Order: sequence, then C-alpha cells, then structure tokens
Amino acid sequence: MDVLAGLLDGPRARGAFLMRTVLDPPWSLRIEDRAPLTVVAMVRGDGWLLPHDGEPVRLGAGDVAVLRGPDPYALADDPGTPVQAVVHPGEITTTPDGAALCEQWGLGVRTWGANPDGSVVMLSGTYQLDGEVSRRLLSVLPPFLVVPRAELPLVPLLADEITRDEPGQEAVLDRLLDLLLISVLRSWFCRPEAETPTWYSAHADPVVGRALRLLHGDPARPWTVGTLADAVGVSRAALARRFTELVGEPPMAYLTDWRLTLAADLLREPSATVAAVARQVGYSTPFALSTAFKRERGVSPSEHRAHA
Repeated sequence: MDVLAGLLDGPRARGAFLMRTVLDPPWSLRIEDRAPLTVVAMVRGDGWLLPHDGEPVRLGAGDVAVLRGPDPYALADDPGTPVQAVVHPGEITTTPDGAALCEQWGLGVRTWGANPDGSVVMLSGTYQLDGEVSRRLLSVLPPFLVVPRAELPLVPLLADEITRDEPGQEAVLDRLLDLLLISVLRSWFCRPEAETPTWYSAHADPVVGRALRLLHGDPARPWTVGTLADAVGVSRAALARRFTELVGEPPMAYLTDWRLTLAADLLREPSATVAAVARQVGYSTPFALSTAFKRERGVSPSEHRAHA
C-alpha cells in the first residue's frame, strides 16, 4: 500500500452528499456547510471560486477544486454578483434572508438550480466526516487547490452517473468521488506550486519509499528498525538516518503515529472493540493500545470514541 492510498483508505466517502447544480448567469452561491473536505468540478460553462481568505480563482469547464473546511467560500459567475443562495450544514439551502430554496430549486435526482437547461453545470461532493486518517492528509493541504481539466478524465464519468437512480448507485458515486479526489491530489502534489508533504516526497526514495509501503501495508507486524532495515536491504543505521532525514522523524516514531491514527479512525466504527482494534494496528493487548493512545492523544480510546 502506498502512502497516499493508505491515508485515503480509512475515511472513504460513505453516503457522501453529491449534487449537480445547473444555473444561468448571473448566479452566486455561498457555501457555509462546514464540511471538512469538498470537491467541486465544472462540467459546463465557467465561474469563479471566491475563497474565504484569498483572491478569486477562475474555474473553466473541466477544472476541479478541492476545498478544506470549515471556512465558508462562494462560487459565482462573476466576483461582483450578489449572493442568491446560501448552503448551510445539513444540506439546507436558503436565500440570503433565510427563505427555503430546497424544494423550489429541486430539478430531479441529485440536481438543483434555477434553470434545468442552464448554461453552467457544476458537480459538488462533500466528505461529511472528519476521520483521524483524513486529518493527517488535511493538515498538509492548502485551504483550496485547483487542477485543470486536461489532467482529470473522471469528471465526465461522474457527471454521467450522478443523475442515475439505480440499485447500488450511492456506492458507485462514493467510489467515483474517491477516485476523483485521489486523482486531484496526485496531480496537485506533482505541481511545482504544491508544498509537497515530506511523507509524500519520501515515497519516491528507493529505500525510504519501500519502508513506508511496508509500514502502511502491514502496520500490525512487530516491526523494529532491524527487521525493517532487513526488509529493504540496508543497515539499521543507514535506514534510521535516511528515514529521519526524508520523513522528519525516526521509523518507529512514524509507525507509532500511523498505528494510533488508524486506531482513532477504526474506533469510530460502533462494532469495533478496543481489543480488536489493538490487534489490527499492532498492539498485543487493549491495555497497550490504551496506554499509547492516552500518552500521545491525551484521551483514552473509549473517551475518543465517545467524543467521536
């Protein structure tokens, strides 16, 4: 398992809120839903992204933006167009003065807007839950990023599927949203303006990259610096030195953080016991997991679950 796939494997979209919006100029939407992560794709026409703290960015057909919450933002045909609709938490949409718009602007299956034949079509998908695995990823993302259409062939496929209402359609859309997000992030991290996180850059190193894949692929294995060094074919000293240099922390410290990050996400599942989670992430007993979790996170696994 590579590092980016590992980070996205836990908090996959589950019943994500997906919507197709159809509009004619002038139009302006203010988004205040506080979602931890949102993907916006322009299918037809163009518009402007107005971030909470930043300059307006033009979006052309096929462009995809990823926005990190919970700050509000706006989408409009022109930066000067007054807001016509406000999207609140819970998928509630109103006029700026609070009048409901959900039913008035409903246009069919997952479609919403003022004109069914509008010149502008946008797709939006929001990740509703901020799991612990996604927090590690969110911490290295800018407040928003935009990737142009030439690099993202998945937008037409999502546009085709979003209005279908067939058995299993929600699962299909969740997976397409995940694929689109992964494609956007993979493309973004390769761009010169991206501040690539150390764990992503280190993945390209022939030694440290292999070590990271091993840790992510089998976190429950009783790894030591020695066994990890043997697995990648270098000495313990060489691995420890290069891993710390490229990742920013020693191998076992990284593994501890990764195990606890996975545990924090797994504990959100109602059916998962602390003992089962402990075994899954490499701790021999629930007590060992609880001790490490409390030391690093300041709360016990049970307290974390209650808060989640």
